[in-house]
Amino acid sequence: MALPVRDQMKYWGITLALSAVLLWVLGDVLLPFVLGGAIAYFLDPVADRLEDMGLSRAMATGVITVIALVAFVVLALAVVPTLINQTVQLFDVAPQLFRDLQAFLTERFPGVMDEGSVIRETLGRIGETIRDRGGELLNTALSSAASLLNVVLLFVIVPVVAVYMLLDWDNMVARIDELLPRDHAPTIRQLAKEVDAVLAGFVRGMGSVCLVLGIYYAAALWLVGLQFGLVVGVVAGLLTFIPYVGAIVGGALAIGLALFQFWGDWVWIIAVWAIFQSGQFIEGNILTPRWVGSSIGLHPVWLLLALSVFGSIFGFVGMLVAVPLAAALGVLARFASSQYRDSRLYRGLEQRRDGDGDTP
Repeated sequence: MALPVRDQMKYWGITLALSAVLLWVLGDVLLPFVLGGAIAYFLDPVADRLEDMGLSRAMATGVITVIALVAFVVLALAVVPTLINQTVQLFDVAPQLFRDLQAFLTERFPGVMDEGSVIRETLGRIGETIRDRGGELLNTALSSAASLLNVVLLFVIVPVVAVYMLLDWDNMVARIDELLPRDHAPTIRQLAKEVDAVLAGFVRGMGSVCLVLGIYYAAALWLVGLQFGLVVGVVAGLLTFIPYVGAIVGGALAIGLALFQFWGDWVWIIAVWAIFQSGQFIEGNILTPRWVGSSIGLHPVWLLLALSVFGSIFGFVGMLVAVPLAAALGVLARFASSQYRDSRLYRGLEQRRDGDGDTP
């Protein structure tokens, strides 16, 4: 006999409350396991595909590990130092860029940029603030990340956790399925499938889209010779998960830099504009429809709200679990809405009518 609804609500409520308290108290301890689980979840379809090709689970995990290790070494040696150097240089030259903008506006619109005008003073203050605060913010972020995620945690524990979880992923899912309450197991499985579909569409799909576009923007801007092109490409790629924001922010930054660097040579300025236009075409017509789909159930505003709320409550770990929790809450909200529409509370005492219009 199933437990009464009131008792079920009590037990599930206690479970959720204890989970939230543990996440808040043990956030730093759980961080490597959350990161490792996220990596394993992201790579599980790749391992399944390799198994379909005839490899064992252990062999598939080994192949993925070797490829990931090579990619990490390449990034650590070639890309990351250049990215950091370009970011620091961009902060340093920001005042000069704004002075050049002042000179351009003074030449073209002398009435707007009179000595002592608000626009002139504002541009000067913005440039100085970016130089003074931008480098300080970058150094603080790097030092904080180094203190929070020490070398052992970041480069040893997380990969080990990810490898073991990827190796035993199917077994862990089967064990969790065995622990489900028998009366609610079918419903929980269905909700879990919907959550997985949303996560697969957003985390794996949008993550792949962001990675491809970031590489494309960075490589293309580097080929045309744009200064700080690597930084602009990474920023545009990371912001792609918010529709249009990545292209707008990255495009505005790239075209603005191109105007200062290539002023008078309009071919290269048009080339920078064409890079972002082609990137938007590829994203909207090829990458997003194929990897994400038409609807993933996570509105960008809902995602930003989840990141802000969970990040403020649980810190960095909260930001990591914000996307899966937002997906789960969205699925549960749609399930609750469907149950509500079928309930007496919504329908009242009105009787349903059959297809002929007669009451049953």
